[in-house]
Amino acid sequence: MGKKFVLAPDSFKESLSAIQACQAMTRGILAVFPDADICSFPMADGGEGTVDALLQTLGGKRIDLTVSGPLVKEQVRAYYGWFPKQQLAVVEMAKANGLELLASSKRNPLCTSSYGTGQLIRHALNQGAKRIILGLGGSAINDGGAGMAQALGLSFIGQDQQILPAGLSGGTLAEVSALDVTALDSRLAQTEIILACDVTNPLLGSSGASQIFGPQKGATAQMIPILEENLKHYARLLQQAVGRDVALQAGAGAAGGLGASLLALTNAQWQLGSNLIADLLDLEGAIKNADYVFTGEGRIDGQTAFGKVPLGVANLAQKYNKPVYACVGQIDQGSAKLYQAGITAIFSLVPGPISLPDALAQGAVHLETTVENICRLLASSQAPSLTFRP
Repeated sequence: MGKKFVLAPDSFKESLSAIQACQAMTRGILAVFPDADICSFPMADGGEGTVDALLQTLGGKRIDLTVSGPLVKEQVRAYYGWFPKQQLAVVEMAKANGLELLASSKRNPLCTSSYGTGQLIRHALNQGAKRIILGLGGSAINDGGAGMAQALGLSFIGQDQQILPAGLSGGTLAEVSALDVTALDSRLAQTEIILACDVTNPLLGSSGASQIFGPQKGATAQMIPILEENLKHYARLLQQAVGRDVALQAGAGAAGGLGASLLALTNAQWQLGSNLIADLLDLEGAIKNADYVFTGEGRIDGQTAFGKVPLGVANLAQKYNKPVYACVGQIDQGSAKLYQAGITAIFSLVPGPISLPDALAQGAVHLETTVENICRLLASSQAPSLTFRP
């Protein structure tokens, strides 16, 4: 048996899934080490790719259904992972209400809703889930999770004392005068809910959902104060209804404030997504016995040090003094601090001046080539030294 490689990349957004990244890395390694022992762990941090990563590695069943998309009147096909032995459902909110489901021209957080995510959770409860991991990331919404809460039975009372229709959005929260929790799905209280994400932002304020993430979802400068005020209003109503003030709680601002509703209405616990996935896959056990570890993501920068996949992989490898090579689409300022976290070297996939569309389209080829080049360097360092005689 040859050298043991552990592959633990995140997805390369708009280019490669984590599974495809593992496949490209494998081809690069085998070109140099044909007898290599390769263990692939497609990774995620709670955002896009979380469900697929766990289904690929742990098995389980993919449950497909039609739910409301980011625009509640538009239906989308979504799915979640079901692991019957553990009575575990892994739900990725981006599958129902993700930003990538909307064309750029339709991205407007005043109009988008998390209702479809609530439909996924309700279906998982009907399936018999006693534990739900909810991946928060890549959302198109800024409704504080109100739409999701509606799908789970929370009633929103309007100014006319009538129950508001399904599909509340970031722009319609101001219409709510009170909340009625009496019809909230009682199974939520007996279900372990883990919020998996890579951000700890609160719901409100300068580092909150609207101001930090709103622009990414299409919010203009004029929209942000409206979204902020509406979330503030919703947070007050939640506190009045259930006695919990989640406005400044860490993680409440994740996924357009979806975290706020679950932290207020259930016993949900927040957990760093990359660490959670690593634990479920027993990545540490594989790294402990590896010779080399490869990771990667679309862009590595200062934010990576706050809980992205490469950081989590590096932390595990550092415990066992294993070398870690990060292959990324782009290297930004602030990435140097990751060397102290355990990453041995960082390599950009880009071979030269190239347009972004071409770089994304050729991601697999560039990743394979980069990994092959790293492996050639590793192979040369293992070769016996040659003595030249005159």
